[in-house]
Amino acid sequence: MTIRALSLPPTDAEIDAWTEVLAAAQAVDLPQVPPPARTEVAGRLTAPPARGRAALWAADGGAGVAGLLLFTDEANAHTAYLDVLAVRPDARRRGLGRALWAQVRAELLAQGRTCVLTLVDADGPGECFARSLGFENVLPMAWYEQDVRRQPQAAAAHGDGAGAGSPGPVAPGYELRAWHGLVPDEWAGPLATAHGAMGDAPMGDIDEKTETWTPQRLHAAHQLILDRGGEITTVAAVTGAGEVAAYTELVLPDPTGPRALQYDTVVAPAHRGHGLGRAVKLHMLDLARNRYPDLRLIATTVADENTPMRTVNERLGYRLARPAAYYQLSLQAGLRTPGTSDGADHAASRRSASADGEPGAAWKVTRDCAEHGLGAEIELIRADQINGARPYLTAT
Repeated sequence: MTIRALSLPPTDAEIDAWTEVLAAAQAVDLPQVPPPARTEVAGRLTAPPARGRAALWAADGGAGVAGLLLFTDEANAHTAYLDVLAVRPDARRRGLGRALWAQVRAELLAQGRTCVLTLVDADGPGECFARSLGFENVLPMAWYEQDVRRQPQAAAAHGDGAGAGSPGPVAPGYELRAWHGLVPDEWAGPLATAHGAMGDAPMGDIDEKTETWTPQRLHAAHQLILDRGGEITTVAAVTGAGEVAAYTELVLPDPTGPRALQYDTVVAPAHRGHGLGRAVKLHMLDLARNRYPDLRLIATTVADENTPMRTVNERLGYRLARPAAYYQLSLQAGLRTPGTSDGADHAASRRSASADGEPGAAWKVTRDCAEHGLGAEIELIRADQINGARPYLTAT
């Protein structure tokens, strides 16, 4: 088999092949999730990431693909994010997944990275495969989904007479604002400050430093979504003094598709306890229904320990879809030979592997999605990574 590095940006033919690999893998591994549209994939592959350098590989014949994000900010120059590694179902159990991983590993070592992070669906052969490579679970979480068609209008949920798309009631002293696309310059600073509330969020043992949010970084993250063909809407609860007390972000990687991603939802510590998280989410839901008539599901992730946000989401109609976790590999301890690990991990890997050591099913990864829940009244999806909002990884 031949694996080659893709030029940046990839050609139309390479984008087509990448799209076909993801669609074929997802049809088998996650048939309940709509496959990525070509528009979404093209945007992810052609628009450069906001805070790193992308490295992409593809196997000849369109059998598999891999993507890595190498962070370039000084605080995270030691780490990277494994964003995509997918193999077509009809090409599995031939060593292709491990061959792609070998390319990723070589790049990590060449760039002097000491750890790599990824997000996997739990309780499947793919998780065993990750463990066999030496990855460890550093932050358990789960995917949750909300059926937009079954939720009441925000106004009805609050029992008032506001019309569809109009802000529902909010606690005294606050006002709801909504911005589609880039946040106005006058609000970028306050919103960046509110992003800093994510600093008290649980990160488990993830070896990644949090950068300071600035208006410039905020606009760069939002612009990346737009450059990749997606759309973003921000709803905020603001004070008369010009503070952003709470906000939530909704992203549609494909604005014509049926699925959206709930990005950040944050309530600043000084403003918690007033129902602002629920208020901004309800207004966002109402706006989304009116703006996107084909929208069916909103998906997000929340850390298992983030009980406050899980409670808010449950009351808004989110239901558990599937468990997941951030897995991390320390390169300082030395990368294990693929297919080897110690004790129970090795036994678990063998139970789901074929005779040649290849795992029997997909390893699904998503980030920038990277969508993970954080902190009291905080949930987070990283919006400035390699693949926009639907990173995907399978390995066999």
